[in-house]
Amino acid sequence: MKKLLTFSLLLIVSLVVNAQVPSWVNEVGCKKIDVSDKEYSVAKYGAKPGSASNVSKQVQRAIDVCSKAGGGRVIFPAGTYVMGAIFLKTNVQLVIGKDVLILGSESLSDYPDIDTRVAGIEMKWPAALINVIDAKNVSVTGSGVIDARGKFNWDLYWKMRKEYDAKDLRWIVDYDVKRVRTILIQNSENVAVKDLTLKSAGFWTVQILYSKYVTASGLTIKNNENGSGPSTDGIDVDSSSWVLIDGCDIDCNDDNFCLKAGRDWDGLRVNRPTEYVVIQNSIARRGAGLITLGSETSGGIRHIFATNLKAKHTDNGLRIKSATTRGGTIEDIYFENIEMDSINNAFQFNLNWFPAYSYSTLPLGYTYDSIPPHWKAMLQHVEPTEKGIPHAKDIYVKNVKVTNAKKVFDATGLPSSLLSNFQFENTFVTASEFGKLEFVSSWNMQGLKVSIDSPVKVEDKVRSVEEKERLQ
Repeated sequence: MKKLLTFSLLLIVSLVVNAQVPSWVNEVGCKKIDVSDKEYSVAKYGAKPGSASNVSKQVQRAIDVCSKAGGGRVIFPAGTYVMGAIFLKTNVQLVIGKDVLILGSESLSDYPDIDTRVAGIEMKWPAALINVIDAKNVSVTGSGVIDARGKFNWDLYWKMRKEYDAKDLRWIVDYDVKRVRTILIQNSENVAVKDLTLKSAGFWTVQILYSKYVTASGLTIKNNENGSGPSTDGIDVDSSSWVLIDGCDIDCNDDNFCLKAGRDWDGLRVNRPTEYVVIQNSIARRGAGLITLGSETSGGIRHIFATNLKAKHTDNGLRIKSATTRGGTIEDIYFENIEMDSINNAFQFNLNWFPAYSYSTLPLGYTYDSIPPHWKAMLQHVEPTEKGIPHAKDIYVKNVKVTNAKKVFDATGLPSSLLSNFQFENTFVTASEFGKLEFVSSWNMQGLKVSIDSPVKVEDKVRSVEEKERLQ
């Protein structure tokens, strides 16, 4: 029999905060894209459907002509097209209609290296299948399908992972195995990606990097249909602002909706936050987190509003992850009107996440002078060390219902950085066990009710500073 618990007496609480919808919420997303309706068919430039040959050059030609003429719509006649990387330009609308299937090239040479940022580090990395770089007023729309056919990337990863693990290089393998993102929006403004189905990403599916006023809406992401690939995140908002994610359905093998802001020394050098982001009316299926904040937190993640969301068979609900070399502050996060079912952890917060991946040490047999620049960036020490300590505070959870969870909490702050001012209102969780709270402070759990299978001992499970003092 499950035991119903309320938490009005479990933690020293602060005053109840009745958080309102932030005033900035209506300002996010792509503004109206006002460009010519003139159409440029890729067929005119030699891109023929039904062939196994790569039509990237022909499609790029249509884009270039469209942009040079002042903008318009680049369209595909019905059919299947094989493409490597293409690069959209200012005032170009790429339309992938309902009878169009784009297949990503399975040759890495069709994705030239570009200057970009991957998992928090600036470096050379293959271009995505569809790229919006240094552009304005761009859209990728239509109800067609983009199948990135990313398995060749996954195979490369697992082969190198086996070699690198044996050499104590787990911390760098994700950066050395170059894999292809499906859509990259980088250093751009006023961009919309709408209504597409995206399948089998080689790496992250949609990355919004160093950009502002971006909308991702009506996207269906299916990265688990042909096996499970490593690091196939759904949508990653990376040091970007004024972003709207609306009406998306994500089934992936890593974080479903993820917010990032740079890693360690390199991320602190760049120091660009992710802020003013709305995520709403969406579904997370299989994946690592409905909403994940981190692990790249160096520039800070703040002013986030997540509402009207569902999760089913997702590993975690609200997730915060960082490390003691990351730095940055996660704050002013609203997580409300959420339903979650059959997940592992309703709330997972860890400021010392995955040490084997998070911390970099050069093994014996390597010299600093002989390693590539991105290795050096990863190995660069953060000084003073206090700058690398991450912080998480001012998190508001409201109107959340969780059923069939394994744990309510898996939450661990740091002695030098407490998880501070987490507010729970009208939240109900049924779970197998309570889990743990360590190094937390000023949590208001009066609005949290939990029904669990196993009993909870406050002395064993709660490790707030105030509670430790009370129990001594």
